[in-house]
Amino acid sequence: MSDPLRPSDVPGYTTTPPPGAGGPPVTPASGALTGRHVLSGWWRRVGAQIIDGLIVGAGALVLMVALTAPFSIGFFAGDTFGFLSLIVGLLIAILCVSIAAFLYAPAMMARTNGRTLGRMATGIRVVRADGKPIDFGFAMLREVAVKALLFGFIAAATGGLSFLADVLWPLWDEENRALHDFVVDTRTIEV
Repeated sequence: MSDPLRPSDVPGYTTTPPPGAGGPPVTPASGALTGRHVLSGWWRRVGAQIIDGLIVGAGALVLMVALTAPFSIGFFAGDTFGFLSLIVGLLIAILCVSIAAFLYAPAMMARTNGRTLGRMATGIRVVRADGKPIDFGFAMLREVAVKALLFGFIAAATGGLSFLADVLWPLWDEENRALHDFVVDTRTIEV
């Protein structure tokens, strides 16, 4: 039997690290991560978010063009009908962006156990502190319910300050966690 890891044994931690993020190895039968992991820095997270935002934007654009093209024809038909078709087209466009944004990250994270294309490009992934793998339900909880809806509503009420605090929080947290990571107990690590 070996001694448990001391906080000083794991880079980036001053407290006991959680399993799967540099803590004591967890048995592979549980599907959890084993070994030590290095916490991701802030710039890697920002880079991944930018890449993922571009991918969501491209996916939404494809859906938007396919679904709103018929409504653009009505725009040239007349004043009243054109205005109504423009409003319906904009509502469908918002729906397309929402669908792309709400499904992209959870679907990718479930298939790759915590990675999106942006995270793959920057060499990072999200892990659960309890060491369990990231499935679609947990990814929906983290990405949609907490990051998009909860922090989105709070950001609307605070003029965007909560979003800014969430994005910047890893800069001064000892485990590089954003506020949404506290809510769902996750860490972002280097692969």
